Amino acid sequence: MYYIAPPPYRAKATVNVDFNLEQAWPKDTDRQQFYYLERESRKLEEIAWSDELMDQLSSEFGFSVEDLRGDKLQLSQPAEAGWHFYADDDDPKVADSLASAWTKAFVAKVQAEIGAGNINEFVKLEATQAKNLPKERSIPLSGYLLAGSVGFLTLAFFVVLFVRPLGR
Repeated sequence: MYYIAPPPYRAKATVNVDFNLEQAWPKDTDRQQFYYLERESRKLEEIAWSDELMDQLSSEFGFSVEDLRGDKLQLSQPAEAGWHFYADDDDPKVADSLASAWTKAFVAKVQAEIGAGNINEFVKLEATQAKNLPKERSIPLSGYLLAGSVGFLTLAFFVVLFVRPLGR
């Protein structure tokens, strides 16, 4: 099945996000630091999925915004450090271009928001991986092998239970 209907390719771009806690909250107040991290992370996540960015990608690549948000794009954001921007497509070049464009648009939009004062000035972003992205299938061959093996064993179980041997 893997070779008949292969899963789409997935490209991964990375943006390094540094909230600079030591500068934003010089006093050691854990509760305020956690609130700051959560608030700024939520703001950045909202920007990543914003209508402005999705409309830009939609017009550039010809996918609907619903497809981008539902099937094509995924965001893995561990709060601080590397945020991974994933794009899925049957064509590895399209997946690469889409992930790269999303990453670059995100960084540009956040930097504009920092300049406008909507994001804390201590937040620093750097697109660390936006070209020649790693691309691999979104579901590995081993997943298909496992599902096929389980399916075959289940089918064999029912055959043994309910099918009578010939000649009896």
